[in-house]
Amino acid sequence: MLTRRQMIATTSTFAGYAVAVDKVLAQAIKTDTDGIVAGDQVVKIGTYEMPVYEARPAAGKDTPIVLVISEIWGVHEYIRDCTRRFAKAGYYAVAPELFKREGGVAQIPNVQDILKIVLAQKREQTLGDLKAAVDWAKTRPNVKAASVGVTGWCWGGSTVYQVAATNHDVKGAVAWYGPPARPYQGASGSVTGFDLATEIHSPFLGLYGETDQNPKPEDARRMGELLKQHNKNVEVVVYPGAGHGFHADYRPSYNAAAAQDAWKRCTDFFAKNLRA
Repeated sequence: MLTRRQMIATTSTFAGYAVAVDKVLAQAIKTDTDGIVAGDQVVKIGTYEMPVYEARPAAGKDTPIVLVISEIWGVHEYIRDCTRRFAKAGYYAVAPELFKREGGVAQIPNVQDILKIVLAQKREQTLGDLKAAVDWAKTRPNVKAASVGVTGWCWGGSTVYQVAATNHDVKGAVAWYGPPARPYQGASGSVTGFDLATEIHSPFLGLYGETDQNPKPEDARRMGELLKQHNKNVEVVVYPGAGHGFHADYRPSYNAAAAQDAWKRCTDFFAKNLRA
């Protein structure tokens, strides 16, 4: 059970990022499927069937895996498009729908009701579902099972810290404006990204905005400093003039210059760490 203080802190994580998903702007990037294969699949976890969206190159072999973790909106078109972008860059990308156990968020218009589902996520369940997605991805055609990367935005960025600290298959982690102070509730209590900094040993890239209020730049830099105490391969980038959601091209928060530079850094990072 979250304390009142934790509830306020966690809810504030998403402040300023609560515009309905269906208000898509004309600037939104639309990635086609030329040269790739993309579509919906199902990952079986016991009796539960978890929806995932996958995208991969139509040809080639030894394709590294990228686990794509959504914001609080689930696997909507922006996440699907980013998944296709990774496929275009030569990766097998899979985006699991992590909120489906609670009914999903796609048809919920009120952000407070979405947050109820997001905050109901248990750490062990979320990490178990993500591991299941990775294990399933390893069975897909022409993948390089030993090369796994993870990336995510906002809530998904916070989740990247959790995955990188607990899944030793991960060879590279990229967190996009994920609040490291965001608490995950589990059987052993509340766990934040800050708490896990000493457990993240894979190469790490953090992409943050200077005007973001959660995480604030000082939190981003603190996370980087904590990581560097135990990890030699850490880079934290804070973009001047960019706020929360600067990569979300369907939102007013989109900052084209920061988004384009960050995407290049992300794909260069994966090329260096997953293709070795």
